[in-house]
Amino acid sequence: MNFISIIKRVAPFFLTFAVGLFIASFFVTVAAPNFQFKRGGFRHHREYDRQREVRVGELERENECLKKRLAEMEKRDWVLENDLDVPPPPPPVPPTMPMKSVPSRAR
Repeated sequence: MNFISIIKRVAPFFLTFAVGLFIASFFVTVAAPNFQFKRGGFRHHREYDRQREVRVGELERENECLKKRLAEMEKRDWVLENDLDVPPPPPPVPPTMPMKSVPSRAR
């Protein structure tokens, strides 16, 4: 094979690759990624963990308080059946038109 036939086969690949990179550069960054980490990154995670532990402790204390209140309410038996102000259900409405059965088609 001569040099011109090799260029005819390889050049379309590189041109297509270059056009693809050009189009992709509109949607994503083609540059190399930056691997520099911020100083204090691990300190930030430790502070987040401390805040999370404090919040979990608060929620556990609140949960225990609510459980105690529920137990006191059940012990006092505050809810009685006669205390509920729920009106009785309305009477059923009779249908105005009689229902008819529809004959099915015989196949």
